[in-house]
Amino acid sequence: MSKQDETAENRLRKELPDEVPATATATVDRPEEESEPTLTGRQRLVNGLWPPRVTRAQLIVALLLFGLGFGLAVQVASNSDGDSALRGARQEDLVRILDELDDRTQRLEDEKQGLEKQRDELENSSNQAEEARKQTIEKERQLGILAGTVAAQGPGITMTIDDTKGTVEADMLLDAIQELRAAGAEAIQVNGVRVVAGTYLTDSGQSVSVDGNKINAPYRFKVIGKPQDLEPALNIPGGVVQTLEKEQATVTVERSDKIVVDALRAAKRPDYARSSSQ
Repeated sequence: MSKQDETAENRLRKELPDEVPATATATVDRPEEESEPTLTGRQRLVNGLWPPRVTRAQLIVALLLFGLGFGLAVQVASNSDGDSALRGARQEDLVRILDELDDRTQRLEDEKQGLEKQRDELENSSNQAEEARKQTIEKERQLGILAGTVAAQGPGITMTIDDTKGTVEADMLLDAIQELRAAGAEAIQVNGVRVVAGTYLTDSGQSVSVDGNKINAPYRFKVIGKPQDLEPALNIPGGVVQTLEKEQATVTVERSDKIVVDALRAAKRPDYARSSSQ
């Protein structure tokens, strides 16, 4: 190499900067990386969930869901109580309950068919006015029986409650009346007092008052209806008969083809209600 070439090479080296070692660069960058520690996925999830950030809308939705869940829990608990009572019943009692439900369904179906028949007669009768008059008279007779203003007779049962201990109270007799009505009773009389829609019972010392009329034991119910429905309704497990027997009362139920309900109630004019028909 000539002397000029060596001089040019030395001048070029002086102008170029010194090389920075790779290890120095790595040494400078490492502290910056160590200053920001890496978070795991679980830590980032915890930081996002806590502290909680609940909006007003979310709080309202949570309260509504809590109320709905509480209501469902109460409903399930009440249904479980009813189911537990049926689980303890005997097979013949369960069969009797099913028969009673079938009978009630059949009564409703018969009533539906009767109403449909009346509708068809009104639509197809050549003399609709005469047919309407007949139906009005029949309806008046039926309402008179329900209101207690006319006597009635028909098949039914007689239930006698002998209360020698004086433990039978008004609410027990009211339960018996409601059970008989649910079983299809059309007319009820208790110790000479006609039971109607507005009848009320109260305790009166060692006896009971029906619509303000004091009656004494034994309590005799005369009921018109289908005996095959009325008697089983009183003898279901946990029903009227078992409740009264727990109070040391003696209950007897007799079926009959002819029950006469002749206690009458005076027709009372409503104080406020008036017919809305023109």
